[in-house]
Amino acid sequence: MTDKTLIKGARILGGEAADLLLVDGVIAEIGSGLSAAGAVEVDADGLVALPGFVDLHTHLRQPGREDAETILTGSQAAAVGGFTAVLAMANTNPVTDTAEAAERVFDLGRTAGLVDVQPVGAVTKGLEGHELAELGLMARSRAKVRVFSDDGKCVHDARVMRRALEYVKAFGGVVSQHAQDPTLAPYGSACCHEGELSGQLGLPGWPGVAEEVIVARDVMLARHTGSRVHVAHVSTAGSVEVVRWAKAQGIDVTCEVTPHHLILTTDELVGYDPTYKVNPPLRPAEDVQALRAALAEGVIDAVATDHAPHARHDKEHAFVDAAFGMLGLEQALSVVTTTMVETGLLAWAGVARVLSVNPARIAGLDGHGRELAVGAPANLTLVDPSAKVTVDRDASVSLSRNNPWHGRELTGAVHATYLRGNATVMEGKLV
Repeated sequence: MTDKTLIKGARILGGEAADLLLVDGVIAEIGSGLSAAGAVEVDADGLVALPGFVDLHTHLRQPGREDAETILTGSQAAAVGGFTAVLAMANTNPVTDTAEAAERVFDLGRTAGLVDVQPVGAVTKGLEGHELAELGLMARSRAKVRVFSDDGKCVHDARVMRRALEYVKAFGGVVSQHAQDPTLAPYGSACCHEGELSGQLGLPGWPGVAEEVIVARDVMLARHTGSRVHVAHVSTAGSVEVVRWAKAQGIDVTCEVTPHHLILTTDELVGYDPTYKVNPPLRPAEDVQALRAALAEGVIDAVATDHAPHARHDKEHAFVDAAFGMLGLEQALSVVTTTMVETGLLAWAGVARVLSVNPARIAGLDGHGRELAVGAPANLTLVDPSAKVTVDRDASVSLSRNNPWHGRELTGAVHATYLRGNATVMEGKLV
């Protein structure tokens, strides 16, 4: 039986309205006044059609912390957020540092069937920073791992980082670095941007330079090895300047920014609400402005959520004792619309670039981030650009409730998500 969907009157990348006919998982026809016998018709008047979003940085918690999230519930959150592919970080229990572990995550994602779940492999065994993990075996596995990261911990040993870059170069891989010098910002304790506010609040400082020195070191290692490095969750103006310089030198570096670093500032910490405890920490307004400008300019390549669900018993503590991280998948599009589109910094083609095209390219996902053209896989998202949404954390499909957007009004909402022509979300709800 042939599966057909006819999307009527969508504005492709925010341009002129057109009809899109999806047949058996691909875009079969684009035009005006299209008709197709037996097709499910979708009225997309006023909606913007974008290629399905790709998240380079998602924590799905399975295996090990299924009380906070599972691959199924995380996939549901991703689909509601307009994503058709996510990269699942390796800091699970056990760590994704073997081919067997990577294939297990890959298979669970395929079973869920809502988004393509691509496992990220650990750079080092057990995320301990000493011995390289099974990089080659993970790359050759059924999961075909291409992105490697010890996220949550920095590969702080320059020798180990150099060897990792040399190794992944052989099969076109990339190391995604959590840039945190643990001697300047100790793991677990440093939790607030170092400055006047951290002193007033009595919270251990996490200086911007702890990120910037690792970024600077890694771009030089990438140049030395001729390999690729990706900087996860860039959070400071100084890191932006290092990346800008490196790109000007022709160094193969890419980077991402999270939705929360595009809008939230250190001001949120005044009430000691552990929801806002995140790593790297929220930064001052001047850093937020620099990040927005760099995203618009193209110095920052992608928006990645760093979706970090936590069970209540891990998050509801005194600020210094609470777990790091916040939810991001379901509101990513709304935050980008509010901070970048509403302000005139990005057009909808730019949104497609930072949420879909560039992330898919960085991750090597050929079936995603493609132009909405005849013959392309029907991975796409329909967005209501003018919708006003007041976020309710209790309405989330994630298992966790550490949602930093609760009670905020944001602009823009995902109306529908299609994975290979199959609707996973319609009218903002899971199908």
